[in-house]
Amino acid sequence: MALTLSDVAAEELKKACTEANFGPEMFVRVGVMGGGCAGFQYSLQFDDKFDDEKDSRYEQYGVNFVVDKKSALLLDGCVLGYHKSLERQGFTFENPNAVKSCGCGKSFQ
Repeated sequence: MALTLSDVAAEELKKACTEANFGPEMFVRVGVMGGGCAGFQYSLQFDDKFDDEKDSRYEQYGVNFVVDKKSALLLDGCVLGYHKSLERQGFTFENPNAVKSCGCGKSFQ
């Protein structure tokens, strides 16, 4: 599996789906694209379009998510987590493939 979800991240994703009144056809798309201050940046969005040839579908903790096959290479072993503190809150990527990342954690090399 290219990516795993932490239980906390899964709960936050389910909460966001419920608040947006998304139906069962909606899933979370996780990917990587060029850009950011370190070369690649993470992408996290809701989607309802799936391509059997380009995407792989997963389910963990009741959350359906999709990773495109190109991104899967860069996300292999990655854990999508969620951090909440007084200073900041949001999704985090613990990626063992990242050689370095920027200070905000949204891009990597």
